[in-house]
Parts: sequence; C-alpha cells; structure tokens
Amino acid sequence: MSMLTIAMPKGRIFEEAAALMQEAGYQLPPELDESRKLIIEVPEENMRFFLAKPMDVATYVEHGVADIGIAGKDVLLEEERDVYELLDLKISPCYLAVAGIPDTSLNEVAPKIATKYPTVASAYFREKGEQVEIIKLNGSIELAPLIGLSDRIVDIVSTGQTLRENGLVEYETIVGITSRLIVNPVSYRMKNKEISTLVSRLTDTIEEKAVQ
Repeated sequence: MSMLTIAMPKGRIFEEAAALMQEAGYQLPPELDESRKLIIEVPEENMRFFLAKPMDVATYVEHGVADIGIAGKDVLLEEERDVYELLDLKISPCYLAVAGIPDTSLNEVAPKIATKYPTVASAYFREKGEQVEIIKLNGSIELAPLIGLSDRIVDIVSTGQTLRENGLVEYETIVGITSRLIVNPVSYRMKNKEISTLVSRLTDTIEEKAVQ
C-alpha cells in the first residue's frame, strides 16, 4: 500500500493540525514540528509529510505530488487551484479585512489597495462596484498606507494587534478564514479508502471538540 502524502504549512497551522491528528488517534512523532527536514516519513501510520510555505500547499496538491494538504481558506480563495475541499478543520480562525489609516476616505479616482491577495481583493471591490488599483505586496502590508503607497490594505487579521500597533483600523470584513483539508482529485479516487478514513476520524474529533 502506497504512502499517503500530506502537504502541511509550517508554523501555527501545522502545530494545530498535527495536534488535531494526534487527538484523532494518529501516532505522529512529537518532534515533527521541530525537525528541519522538509520531508518526514511516519511509517507506522503509512504517511509522508511535506513541510511547505502556506501559499504553496495547494500547488503541491493540485499537481499530485501531495495527495492531501492543509491550507487556509484565504489561500484557496486566492490561488483557485484544482483541488477538492473535503473538510473545515475549524483551526487557526482569522479573517480577511480592509484596513487603513483612521478617519480617511478612499481616493475617488482609482484608489490604491495593497495586498498579498490580489485575486480576493479585486473580486471584493468589483462586487461592490468600486474601481480600484491593486498593488501586490509579499509582506509588511501595514507599511503601505503609512508611507503613502496605498489608500487601504486587504490582509489577514487574527487579533488585530498588528493593525493597532501600526495605527491602522479595520474598515470592512471580507470573509472569515479557517484551515481546510484539501485533496488531489486523482488521489481521491485512487486512495479513497485511506483518505475517507482520515476525514472520518478528523470529523469525529472536530465534533467532539465542538461539544466540550
């Protein structure tokens, strides 16, 4: 039986997802997150893990080098990859929001929006009937309005502390985000039994946690 290959993002999502799998009865080594290896095999569970950047997880799954993956809904909305979304894991909750300097109005002529999420941001403002110029940045999005690069930003908000520390406020919430279990369509057919078992065990664990 071939190994089930799982692409996981490094960091907080990984820690919460690994804990969820352990609660579901999977025997994962405790040092999994401490390893500097990018590929970790867990032969006792017939699983292999790839540790990747969050934005790359859906790409690995789409191309079939990973059977399944764990990705934030923000990544799935932005990347629009050809994968199946099987389960909301209810972990790492946050949301996408529009933020900016307090008490400032949008420029009437093509206001500028800085973001790591150009696809999501474009769709949001288009649905509102607002024409904006999207500026794609890869990090430190909060800097953009402070130095005059943009009128607003679209970014992930968890506690709002980073916005507050930089003197910014939220103007609108776009969409709530949690981490999702995704699967490659071909793997879903070829390894349906193993994947369905994983989904079933995780679902039971999530439901148990919800009633505690």
